[in-house]
Amino acid sequence: MRRLGWYAGSAVILLVAAVPVLWILSLSLKSPATVTDKRLWPSDPTLANYRSIAGSALFTHALLNSVGIGLITTVLAVVLATPAAYALTRLQFRGKALVLPLTLAIAVFPPVAIVGPLFDLWRALRLYDTWPGLVIPYLSFSVPLAMWTLAAAFRGVPWEMAEAAQADGATPWQSFRRVVLPLARPGMITAAILVFFFAWNDFVFAISLTSSDRSRTVPAALAFFPGDAQFAQPVGSIAAAAVVVTVPVLVAALVFQRRLVAGLTAGVVTR
Repeated sequence: MRRLGWYAGSAVILLVAAVPVLWILSLSLKSPATVTDKRLWPSDPTLANYRSIAGSALFTHALLNSVGIGLITTVLAVVLATPAAYALTRLQFRGKALVLPLTLAIAVFPPVAIVGPLFDLWRALRLYDTWPGLVIPYLSFSVPLAMWTLAAAFRGVPWEMAEAAQADGATPWQSFRRVVLPLARPGMITAAILVFFFAWNDFVFAISLTSSDRSRTVPAALAFFPGDAQFAQPVGSIAAAAVVVTVPVLVAALVFQRRLVAGLTAGVVTR
């Protein structure tokens, strides 16, 4: 009976999560004439919306910006957070107990609270509507998030192996690079995926700190999609674009699901 309830609850959660995705997929396959028929299964499926966004410079530029800004943010965040998380795990210093809670507080700080001052500052520094103008605020949130994830991963590392490597003649840097980093790799992959998801899905900074195709990412670009006619709503094109930008995230989550779970739970047993 308990197992049956677990299956029923899982089925309800899966259904609630799947319906919006299926509805967006359905809208992306409908023509303008049938997009408002309220049917989940399209009566006359068409790929016209996908062909439309593929030929749209607005979407292709936004997709390139999303990929580039997301990858740069991910690499920088993991590179900066790795030594910081290692130091938090291995070193003793005053105020250490406050650092990790503070990083978590920064990671969940609402972006809308700082986007107003950033708008004026970025215009003065000429960072407005540029890739660095988005990467820098992304790093302010993603580095603490990566530090939090990597600190948990480093806590799960058996430090006896690193100490044994140093006893055999390895330098601290060689011990860190050849022993500690490979053991913490699941946590690093988890941190990278979470940071990329954060940058990929951001809308507040992307819509507030950009004004052209030069740096506008896909979530912000969706608000500027034109319709087929002056008063037509581009529902099908927006749905097709939403599907295109959702697929990489779903694929990454499915491919790295085991590493994600391992990274998120790293250090739990040893704490």
